[in-house]
Amino acid sequence: MIAADQLTYDYPGKRALDQVTFSLAPTSITALVGPNGAGKTTLLRCIAGLDEPYSGSIAVAGIDVLRRPRDAHRQIGYLPDHFGLYAELTVRQCLLYAGRARGLDSAALDARMRDVAAQLDIADKLQDKAGSLSRGQRQRLAIAQAIIHRPRVLLLDEPASGLDPESRAALSGLMRRLRDEGMTLIVSSHILAELEAYCTGMLVLQHGRVVEHRVLEHSSRADATREIRLRLSRPVSGLRELLTQRGVTISSHDTQGARFSMSGGDDALSSLLQSLLAAGLPVCEFTLEETSLQDVYLKAVEDHRVQP
Repeated sequence: MIAADQLTYDYPGKRALDQVTFSLAPTSITALVGPNGAGKTTLLRCIAGLDEPYSGSIAVAGIDVLRRPRDAHRQIGYLPDHFGLYAELTVRQCLLYAGRARGLDSAALDARMRDVAAQLDIADKLQDKAGSLSRGQRQRLAIAQAIIHRPRVLLLDEPASGLDPESRAALSGLMRRLRDEGMTLIVSSHILAELEAYCTGMLVLQHGRVVEHRVLEHSSRADATREIRLRLSRPVSGLRELLTQRGVTISSHDTQGARFSMSGGDDALSSLLQSLLAAGLPVCEFTLEETSLQDVYLKAVEDHRVQP
């Protein structure tokens, strides 16, 4: 759905993007992360067709953004970190204007306006002026404007900025719903714990370069690799041999516990535990160890620590 090839962008005296290459699958949600100044906002603006790179190419839904920017804009919704609203327009007028500016037919526009207002929990604010809204309400209005034309790709730069905890939780639910509706999302944020709740992939930038791009495995998948911590209530000799017979890969062990990895989904995990209990092991802890998004990010940055 999104493909960048050798994307390079220069500011005077600074290279913001350095041969950035990646591709994102349809209906994915990618966390765009990196230190301040890594090039995240510049990358989003290039994808949105707002900044023209020095070299390279980028395509959205098969459309060359540089050669056909207007066609690409019809497929893209974009919320910048610092956005503006027409303060003297009502919320309803802001949404109607955003819809018409993006080419929506007037016959369907009113229904779509009410739909996105309900999605973003601002339906009761339709007659209020945008300038009277709180910071969080303004953020939700801006997101509603970005999705009113049902874009296939949605780019969000720090979308949770200014939102209270309840609104941030609602935003996570919205991200999942938009993906279920067929959108492909890139979300730039420093709040990694929240990104972890809904992102399916991670793209790490450092000094304008891609230093990590991975699809995030979900532990419920049948082909996922699981990391397990096992602890027994008393020592048992032959624990290593017993676990090895069950096809797991042991990373550490003693007579009273072990850490190991295994492949398979929830059914495989349940079968393994039942097998261990049936063998008479006094299991008191059988824990699935998850690697957090922040752990993956920090390791990627540390492994690729270079001078700009």
